[in-house]
Amino acid sequence: MTEATLTPPETARANGSVRTDRLRAGLKRRYAREGRFKLYGLLAIGVAVAFLLLLLGRIIEQGHTAFYAHSMTVPVYMDPARIDRSYPQGTNFELLAAEQALARLGIPDDAEGAKATAMRGLFSSELKFIAAGRIEQNPDLVGQTVSITAPLSDDADLYLKGEISLDTPAAQRRLSDQQIAWLDQMQADGRVESHFNTALFTKGDSTEPELAGVLGAVIGSALMLLVTAVIAIPLGVGAALYLEEFAPKGRLTDLIEVNINNLAAVPSIIYGLLGLALFINWMHLPRASPLVGGLVLALMALPTIIIATRSSLKAVPPSIREAALAMGASKTQTVFQHTLPLAMPGVMTGAIISMAHALGETAPLLLIGMVSFVPGIPHALTEPTGALPSLVYIWENASERAFHERTAAAILVLLAFMVVMNAAAVLLRRRFERRW
Repeated sequence: MTEATLTPPETARANGSVRTDRLRAGLKRRYAREGRFKLYGLLAIGVAVAFLLLLLGRIIEQGHTAFYAHSMTVPVYMDPARIDRSYPQGTNFELLAAEQALARLGIPDDAEGAKATAMRGLFSSELKFIAAGRIEQNPDLVGQTVSITAPLSDDADLYLKGEISLDTPAAQRRLSDQQIAWLDQMQADGRVESHFNTALFTKGDSTEPELAGVLGAVIGSALMLLVTAVIAIPLGVGAALYLEEFAPKGRLTDLIEVNINNLAAVPSIIYGLLGLALFINWMHLPRASPLVGGLVLALMALPTIIIATRSSLKAVPPSIREAALAMGASKTQTVFQHTLPLAMPGVMTGAIISMAHALGETAPLLLIGMVSFVPGIPHALTEPTGALPSLVYIWENASERAFHERTAAAILVLLAFMVVMNAAAVLLRRRFERRW
């Protein structure tokens, strides 16, 4: 039947069927586009999570061995002929322990003492300080046999962790076949044990990997964040309050806002150069100190805090301000008694996130001298110290292989700090957040 022979009702039904088919086809294409968009989003999230897991997995794989260590317990005869009671630190306790360890294994030393020197390479220098400390505390131990527990050297520790293999040619490893055989024998005798590496969290940096810890860098980072928080948070919140609530709108305020936004995008190394020129070369503040580091990080954190605080203030409904002013409150009372308390969750979140960002910065710290080796634990804001990011940089560039596992361990400690700070920001925001 042709269109000309159709009655008007039949023509209307045919046209309606065509429109319905077109609508259905259009809906099908739209749903297909939405499905593809969701798929692209899931793929993007999957790729991001995969890369994150790959990164964390690689760091954990490399750094988990730094959280445990091996120590050796050796009985040492405190030979009166070789120990100076007035100055025990001058005694070569490592060689003394090595010679006696060889004798217990029934291995005679050669005339040059090469075997004793090789055995000594399995002991950490900490053995000397432990033995000397025992003698200083109780001089009557001279002439007696004392059991001393001390860490193994970094190479011996790596072998027991499986990082050094006998399959590797002897010329390419720092432990000889003879040293490995002695180490296996002493482990079989029960003189070597594995334990949690408390030194990693209770000691500062050291030139010997088995004695190096992150405590000095953690305290240095904490002191710097303290200086940063004391300076940046009040200044940042105050500047944001003035710009958002009190400053007259005009070209000057617009110029200030543009510059604040631009400062938030300035590379961190520029702040390091500014700190070097201003605080060290001009003000002559102590180099590599938490005071200078905190000042530099405060300059870097200020724009972020200002922007976050202004965004939180803008999120407060205007009706709150209008109601307070209508009740007779002054502008200052309105801001500090109503607007700021309601915006405080966002302010705290921005401040904590800016502190977490400052904690992970490395470039500014390197430029103000925190790339140097600083042993010990800092006790003041003006003492030279390190920080976790700079410690990661120093350890990764060290020649000893054992420092590399400690590099990954320091990264895990730094990530733990940042996760805690970001989690605190989320919890505070959820705890105090109000929905309008």
